[in-house]
Amino acid sequence: MADHFDLLVVGAGPAGEKGAAQAAYFGKRVCVVERAPKPGGAAVNTGTIPSKTLRETALYFSGLRQRGLYGVEYHVQQDITISDFMFRERAVVESAWQLIDENFESHGIECVQGTARIIDGHTVEVTRYKETRRLTADVILVATGSHPLRPADVPFDGETVVDSDDILKLPAIPERLVVIGGGVVGCEYAGIFAALGCRVTIINARERLLTQLDAEVSEALQADMTRRLSVQVILNAEVKQVLVEGTGSERLATVSLTDGTELVADCVLYSVGREGSTMNLGLDEAGVRTNARGFILVDENFRTTVPSIVAAGDVIGFPALAATSMEQARVAVCHAFDLKYKDRVSPVLPYGVWTVPEIAMVGETEESARDKGIAFETGKSSYRNNPRGQIIGDLDGFVKLIFRRDDQKLLGCSVFGENACELIHVAAAVIAFEGSIDYFIQAVFNYPSLSDAYKYAAYDGLQRIARRASRTAGLPTVDSD
Repeated sequence: MADHFDLLVVGAGPAGEKGAAQAAYFGKRVCVVERAPKPGGAAVNTGTIPSKTLRETALYFSGLRQRGLYGVEYHVQQDITISDFMFRERAVVESAWQLIDENFESHGIECVQGTARIIDGHTVEVTRYKETRRLTADVILVATGSHPLRPADVPFDGETVVDSDDILKLPAIPERLVVIGGGVVGCEYAGIFAALGCRVTIINARERLLTQLDAEVSEALQADMTRRLSVQVILNAEVKQVLVEGTGSERLATVSLTDGTELVADCVLYSVGREGSTMNLGLDEAGVRTNARGFILVDENFRTTVPSIVAAGDVIGFPALAATSMEQARVAVCHAFDLKYKDRVSPVLPYGVWTVPEIAMVGETEESARDKGIAFETGKSSYRNNPRGQIIGDLDGFVKLIFRRDDQKLLGCSVFGENACELIHVAAAVIAFEGSIDYFIQAVFNYPSLSDAYKYAAYDGLQRIARRASRTAGLPTVDSD
């Protein structure tokens, strides 16, 4: 007879962990099935945490954070080995495993390792070492995540041509790296390896990097990466072929573009999209619909086409962020068990990219506000004019506000520079509570702090409105202190 649970979770990544804990918090009997030997999913094992830890390691070894500080130029420390580079990453990942295990234990969640296959809306078959066990539940949460897209015509070999999972396993830091794809993953790894002295080229099919960001931020990132990290960026370019030749340490990859350009590198990172990890999960037979990329189709409450099966996290596609995955799972579980706790994921989603330097955004950009026909104004403040920015040597960073012109309601914010991914939450809170830029004018920020840049971005926005009014009505401008 199968073991029965209130909730059966397939996948122990961010969505699976938090969804399981949410149900257990309300007294539900929960079981989590994970195929991998360790929990955490891509966020802990191959993606979010490893890449951000490696970024910090790269900044430490390169001394890049000291740019502009006392006039010292950064340089890569000599004799760096791949073991030096990866040591901190391994330590952090192991700590993350322990924290997840402790979370499961404290909530009384049973964990089963093995490969899951969904038989029907209430049954999961788990296979491990050729032994099969059946588990049943009132509700099944699918949280199996996603994995890098690997086209058949790209010769992945795990060393010369790699995806974002493979790149963490490289035996040595390549001298030349070509990154195909100018999205989040491609830009993050480009910055990491460039900071370590690797000659990096980004090839992007679109007109600019990270097109989901404010164009001014995207352009600032490209300029900064080109100037300080010597990254070559090729835009509006289509890859025709990736060819690997040679053997052993002599293996090289040649990337050919449709315009005839050829780039030779020791390593090629292919980073153009992801697909849902739903292969061999039995979803079709169980009646759960997916799209062409393997992402599960869900409604606003994260229910699939089978009422007792819900799904959350990267396996359902956009926005595919660890932070949103956790909240989606919590909301999915609350709806599945009619728990009066969380009924939706916040519509205000902060978006952070750990490039070198950091960039973050929330809400509208200039482009999205313009497309929606919103009468808006902007306000901007540079780290160069901020005492904390001067102290840490980040003179190129800035805070940019987007707000409605008539009532100054904050609509969006972009931050470029050190601590951007932390600072963005201030703007997110103001937007969530439908506040105006007057919050920044009235607030007291620690001095010296980068947060104080919000105040002067708001002053700048008011000055822009006053200048606009003076051009039409002859009014005096607003001055900031």
